This record gives sequence, C-alpha cells and structure tokens, in this order.
Amino acid sequence: MTAREQAQQKKQLRLLQEKERSAALRAFERNAVYEKFGSLFAGKLASGGTLLIAGIDEAGRGPLAGPVAAGACILPEDTDILYLNDSKKLSAKKRDALYDVIRKEAYAFHVALVDAQRIDEINILQATYEAMRAAVSGLTTAQGEKVSPDVLVVDAVTIPDLDIPQTGIIKGDARCASIAAASILAKVTRDRLMEEYDRRYPEYGFAAHKGYGTKAHISALRKYGPCPIHRRTFITHFMRSVNTDRARSTGGLSLRILLETDVWRRHAEITILRGKPQKRRPPCFLPVMAAQSWIGTSGTEEPQRLT
Repeated sequence: MTAREQAQQKKQLRLLQEKERSAALRAFERNAVYEKFGSLFAGKLASGGTLLIAGIDEAGRGPLAGPVAAGACILPEDTDILYLNDSKKLSAKKRDALYDVIRKEAYAFHVALVDAQRIDEINILQATYEAMRAAVSGLTTAQGEKVSPDVLVVDAVTIPDLDIPQTGIIKGDARCASIAAASILAKVTRDRLMEEYDRRYPEYGFAAHKGYGTKAHISALRKYGPCPIHRRTFITHFMRSVNTDRARSTGGLSLRILLETDVWRRHAEITILRGKPQKRRPPCFLPVMAAQSWIGTSGTEEPQRLT
C-alpha cells in the first residue's frame, strides 16, 4: 500500500469514526428525552409523531466585558451534521464553518444576548437564564414561523420560569447534538460581536480575548479604565488602584458620554436584552455581521423582528 493510499484509508477511518460519534450524540439525546418524558408524549409518539427537542446553551458567562449569549436550536431528527461538539473544543475556523451549516440545516434556531448593564443589575446567573428564556421564545424556522418546542435539553442547568418540560444534562454540549449546535450558535454570535467592539474600543484587545480576563485585558483595563461594555460587578478587584481621571476618559470622551453611546443592535435571528437605558441616550448604529440588517434599540421592551 502506497503512502497516499494509507493516508486516504486513515481519512476514511476518521470520517467513519466521526459519523459513529455524531450518531451517538443524537441517540443519547433522544434516549435521555424519551426515557424521561416518553410517557408525557405517549399519544404523539404512538401515532408516529416526533418530538421537537430544542438544545439550549450559553456563551460568555465568565468574561469581564460584553454580553452573555444563549443559543436555542432544534435539529431535524435525521440530521447528519458532523463534528458537532462543545464550541470551546472546536477551532474558530471549525466553529465558523459549523455555524453556517447549522443555520442552513436546523429546523429552527435563535440567539439571545443580555448586555453588561443588565448583567450588573440582576447578576450573571439571572442574566444567563433571561437570555436562555429569550432564545427559547425566539425559536423561528427559516420560513419565519415561530416554533414552540416539546422538550428542552439544557447544558447542565434547569431554566426557571419556563413551562416547557426540560432536562439539564451535565456536559451536554459534548454529549447532545442539539446542545452542541446551540453552543456554537451562541459562541460565534458573541465572538463576532466582540470583534466589532474591538473596532470601537481597540485599546482593550477584545478581538483577541473576547472580553475574558487575560493578562493583557486586565493591564489595559487598569491603564485606560472601563469602557461601556465592561461588567462593573466583575472588575472591582482590578480597578482598586485605577487612576480615576483616566477611568472617566477614553479616547477623549468622558465615561458618562461613552455610557450614553453604548452599541446594541437587533437582528432578525437575535434578541438583545438591555439594562435600564441611560438618560438622553442617543441612537447609534453599528453592523455586527456582514450582509445582515440591524436596528438600534433602547430599554428592555419586547424585541421586534426585522422584515
């Protein structure tokens, strides 16, 4: 056997192993749901129906800056998407490729973001739950039809204040296909938003660390002070010795003015939830993804969809 034939054989073996792994993800998810909720949907299943299972996961609970994101995704029962996994275990290139595949193949999906100010108001755990509930309520098909799932499978937690049956699965983003898909949608959306924030606040390096507390980020935070997307409740430890004058001024603008010109947009597939608006907040528009429409928002009113 030639070296080329050996390489081809190894490639085919890896593909076969990935197909088996992906099938195992789907089977584990179905079994977990049917074992727990099968009796609840006995009639639907007996008549040949299938359950709409929505996977839910978050991205961005730990960073010092930026929103927390939550994704919700319903995959077709016969989906054959390969390489789904915990988004943190995938390269950025692989996540971006899967993001496009998921959006194309999913039966329904949605992403919700809760901004830093709202996180400071209600704490990160409640903000994460709020994002998850918004992601579930926003589930929409490619044809624009709202979808209500039968069951939720959630990575590790149970979402309060939801009437839909749900089960939390430890390390679900690595064990369930729908949760893995939701994880990828949430992370790619948030990462792209942080890259846009990097263009607005280049001194912090958001494109590189996505708001997490790296040495470079903390150094910039101490040097320049916080910007409008920093979570104030997350940075008190790092700001004890910050120069007060510099903390109030970034790029020649006072912190008060920067807080009044925060940047948030709505996209047809994304819900954005904000903290209480600052007084006299002027509108500001910034595209987050190419070839997609966004519209300015203020307050915490019910999100509107673009048409």
